[in-house]
Amino acid sequence: MSATGSNTMTRPSCTRRSGTRTGLAVLLGVLVSLLAALLLGAPGAVAREAAGEVPGTASLRAEVPRAALTEVTGFGSNPSNLQMYLYVPDSVTANPAVVVAVHYCTGSGPAMYSGTEYASLADRYGFIVVYPSVTRASKCFDVSSPQALTRGGGSDPVGIKSMVDWVIRTYSADTGRVFATGISSGAMMTNVLLGDYPDVFAAGAAFAGVPFGCFATTDGSEWNSACSGGTVLRTPQEWGALVRNAYPGYTGPRPRMQVWHGTEDDVLRYPNFGEQIDQWTDVLGVGRTPAATDTPQSGWTRTRYGATGDRAPVEAISLQGVGHNLYANGMAARALTFFGLGGSGPAPEPQPGSCKVTATTSAWSTGLTGSVTITNTGTTRIEGWKLGFTLPSGQSITNGWGAAYAPASGTVTATNAAYNGTIAANASVSIGYQAGHTGNSSAPTGFSLNGTVCGVG
Repeated sequence: MSATGSNTMTRPSCTRRSGTRTGLAVLLGVLVSLLAALLLGAPGAVAREAAGEVPGTASLRAEVPRAALTEVTGFGSNPSNLQMYLYVPDSVTANPAVVVAVHYCTGSGPAMYSGTEYASLADRYGFIVVYPSVTRASKCFDVSSPQALTRGGGSDPVGIKSMVDWVIRTYSADTGRVFATGISSGAMMTNVLLGDYPDVFAAGAAFAGVPFGCFATTDGSEWNSACSGGTVLRTPQEWGALVRNAYPGYTGPRPRMQVWHGTEDDVLRYPNFGEQIDQWTDVLGVGRTPAATDTPQSGWTRTRYGATGDRAPVEAISLQGVGHNLYANGMAARALTFFGLGGSGPAPEPQPGSCKVTATTSAWSTGLTGSVTITNTGTTRIEGWKLGFTLPSGQSITNGWGAAYAPASGTVTATNAAYNGTIAANASVSIGYQAGHTGNSSAPTGFSLNGTVCGVG
């Protein structure tokens, strides 16, 4: 795959009038205008730094050009000198979702951009894509060092999290809709990111990867032959403990995981597929007996664990007779459906034992009051929550209580207030809002809490 999407940016030029007094006045005016542009992130400051023209302006968090692959520098802590490439579509939504697309060994961010459909899907659905890029000679991500396998420990995961943080600050991205996906080395990094930063990522999709911690080494080597050969076998509890030990003491929600693997993979052998299933079912606390099994395409076997819908806690797709280079057009769209970004496919089914929502409305001629009760049906306390839901067409929130609501219509996210961010196991919290309507005064639908689909009761 070849790199594409480079940008040529021109520098603005300035003129000044002749004459001492007029020249001085104009010069002062230009300086004031430039200072204002820098402070306010005006279009004149838009991401020339991201293309490498004006060092240091990334710290001002200016937006980058739309519908073009752009390099961003100065995005934050970056101990392993990764490069950050960004794609922001013309159609980017308010509070957009973020997809981190991680390349394979010998690849790059631009190669991942040109060789996958994530950018074109971003054009359709309005999310932002981050393409991390390795600068070390192997072009492989570090998924083996003790630093990489510990939250905040250093190496590549820290740099990737900094990229996500930069996008969230710059575009007010939805912190409840941050996702990771990758191919081969990028799939291994997807497992690592979800283990290190369960509070950052809502879900992941790993194409031909290995479990978190499987590639661990202590001698500085990037390659673990036992793991790649499929001979590192552990119990589900042992695999789950590796993930939990990456962030000791964390009790919040865990990201969902989708894994893909070819049965004839000769680089990262097929047993790694089953080991990933064991790991993430244990981490997410769901049984290893599939809740559903189907064949979405000839030669594919899809199993879902913990629920039967498109957003099951764990989804696994086995490709019969396929080797390591399994990624093909159309798979990215299936990953987005799993993330909840694709806008198509069957409605997601509730996951048992996580959350339940009760919603009612009381309407008058052109307005209504909505009441929503969120119940934590899980066994652990929730610290900080975002409730996603969809308002019926024609409804628009005018004010609310108990949460901050954005946007006012369509797919809405309600973010907890300072006083009700904790929901104990089996406890509830109630919020509400007023909205205008054009005839449909029904209650909202499609509830999810911190990325987990909720039952309705």
